[in-house]
Parts: sequence; C-alpha cells; structure tokens
Amino acid sequence: MTAPPIAADAAATTIPFFPPDLFDGDREALLDAVRAIGTGTAQKFILGEHTAALERALRSRLTAATAGAAGDVVACSSGTSALSLLLAAMDIGPGDEVVVPAFGCAPLAATVLDAGARPVFADIDPLRLTIDPAAAEALIGPRTRALLPAHMFSVMADMPAFRDLADRYGLRLIEDSALAQGGTLRGRPAGCWGDAGVYSFVQVKTFGMPGEGGVAITRDAELGEAVRMLRNHGQDGAHRFVHHRVGHNSRFDEVMALFQLHRLPGLDGRLARRAEISAYYSRRFAPLADRGLVAPPVGGDGRFHYVYTVLTDRRDELRDHLAARGIASHVYYPRPLPAQPAFAPHAAAGPGAGWPNAASAARRNLSLPLYPHLTDAQAEHIADAVHAFADTYICTDTNRER
Repeated sequence: MTAPPIAADAAATTIPFFPPDLFDGDREALLDAVRAIGTGTAQKFILGEHTAALERALRSRLTAATAGAAGDVVACSSGTSALSLLLAAMDIGPGDEVVVPAFGCAPLAATVLDAGARPVFADIDPLRLTIDPAAAEALIGPRTRALLPAHMFSVMADMPAFRDLADRYGLRLIEDSALAQGGTLRGRPAGCWGDAGVYSFVQVKTFGMPGEGGVAITRDAELGEAVRMLRNHGQDGAHRFVHHRVGHNSRFDEVMALFQLHRLPGLDGRLARRAEISAYYSRRFAPLADRGLVAPPVGGDGRFHYVYTVLTDRRDELRDHLAARGIASHVYYPRPLPAQPAFAPHAAAGPGAGWPNAASAARRNLSLPLYPHLTDAQAEHIADAVHAFADTYICTDTNRER
C-alpha cells in the first residue's frame, strides 16, 4: 500500500474510528464556498444552481456506469429524508406493509412508520449481514407494497434476488444504498437496482460532507418528478405557492452543493484507498476464520468500503483490547430493530424473537477504522493488534476446548 508518512511509533498513536480531520485538506475550499454563496448577488442558499449542478454531475456518473440513462438524481436534506420522499412518492401509507431488514439503521423502520405503513422485519443472511431474500419472500402477503433491502457495512444485499422477487410479486423495490456509494454488483452501481435508491452524504459516508444531505436516485422519470416536488412542500418549482401534493421540507444547501462539487473529482481516489485498506485487512484476517473471527472477503463483486466489520463472540473483549493499544472501534446496531423500544410494538413476534441471525450480528459485530487517510503504518498496527488478540484469547479458548 502507499500512503502518507507517519511517525515511526504507530503503536503510541491514537487511531480514531471517526476521524475529526476528514475535511482538513479541503478547509479553504469550504470557506471559499461559504464566501461565494454568502456574497453572491442571487442570495440563493437552497436549491440553487449549485444543487442542480451537483445533481447533473452525479447523474452523469451513474449514466456512465450503467451505460444508459440514470433517470433522475434529486438532492434532499438527508438519506433518511430521501427514503421518506420515495415512500411518499410511491403512495405507500396506512394499511400497507414494507418488508425491511431486522438488523440495520433505525430509518429502515422509522420512515415506514412515519408514512403510516407497517415495517415487517425479515432476518438477515449470517455472513452478508443483509436481509435474506428467502426470509423476505416468506413474509410477503396481501398488504405488502414494497421491499426495502439495505446494503450493510461493506457488502451489498443480494439485489438480483430482490429484483426478481419484486418483479414476480408486483412490488416496489426501494434500495437503501445510503452508505454504499461506489459499490457495484454485476456491473450495476449500488442505488440503481431498485425502482429507486438513496445515497447519504453525512460526514463519515464515502462521499460525506460537513453537513446533512443525500440524494434519491431513480430511472423512473415520473417518480423522480414526484420526489422533486415533494422535497419542496409539494411545489413543482415553476409555480411557487401552488402545492400539488402534501410535501416535505427536504431541500439541499447551496454551500454544501458547491463543496461537494469541489470534492467529487477526488471521490474515486478516496474510494480506491478505502478498498486498498479493506483488502489488506481481509488478507491479514483470513487465517483467523477457524479461530472464531470472521472478516469480509478480499474484494469481489458486490463490495463497497464504507466500514470494515468483523464478527466474533468475544466482541467486547476485542474492543477493549484494541482500545488499550490506542485503536478506537465501533459497535453498530447493538439491538436488532424489532428489539428496539420504538419498533417492538410493530414487530410480529416478541422483541428479538424470530430473528436469530440479526440477534447474532448485533451481539458479535465490531467495526475497525477505515478512511482514506489512514496510513499504512496505522493499518498494520490495527491488523497486528487483531492478530495478537486472536493469538492470546481466541486461540487459548480453542486449545482449552480441545
């Protein structure tokens, strides 16, 4: 790997999980964007020319990647809001059901409930950690209107299987690709498998920014037009104060749009560096599989590199072991969604029941630092620390069992 230099004593360096300096190299560009928008004669702070330019630029990238029209890219206030807008644009509401993963981020269930519909929780694949197509199919019923698979950590959901399910049952397919920008499966970008998808631009995402924002993506022009209208209180843009639908306030910030346009040319390089670090981890951790530590495979189709997550029954001990060596790690989603107090009343079974793989993932997952300016020495220190844990703890337990 090639990376910026680091002090020789890597072990003495604290390695954050969420680095506070993600945008240090772009600080002047950010200040320039603030000045440009703040002093511009138009005094247009939301949904202006820069937002439109960012939408066009992202649409062009997707068009090039899919060798065809990408349809529409609609900038909005967050990835969560993009999901809400899509549900509204599809007229999903009271009496409807949406099949969602039992393991993942709260908006998977919250946006469905906010729409007045009911989330139906399906268990996940134990290795992908994404919703299991067979489990989802078993839950499709007369009220099911949509499937909502989500990509997780660094692995895309089985979108060909979900595309087939949606087509066979006549369902809408919404792809929660909020954290998967840059991933591809069978040559098709994340976000372009469903009737619509979303990306999130929150700070730590692959195309993150120092603010909230996201986009809805669809190749359905009519659906894109509806989302565009709904993000601005149901107005169509041409006729202010004419509200065609009950809409939302989900408008994109012009400063952030200009800043993202500045950072877009460097996105592929940052994605490549993430992939390089991820592949290094996977090569180092592959021998640990028979010692109880499961890591993602090296590269392969359907991968993206948002966070790098391992599974182990001794998750909390590994986290403490890393912390003692100056390495911060992170536990995502320590409860399955059906076990969350907000969503348990809407789950078909009792909290945690009926979703064993989701419960296992919640108990065993730990994510390691993964960001573009992580240095080679830091990545090696992290990998060495994980190996030391496996040699000291997991291997000792294995020998004792024998």
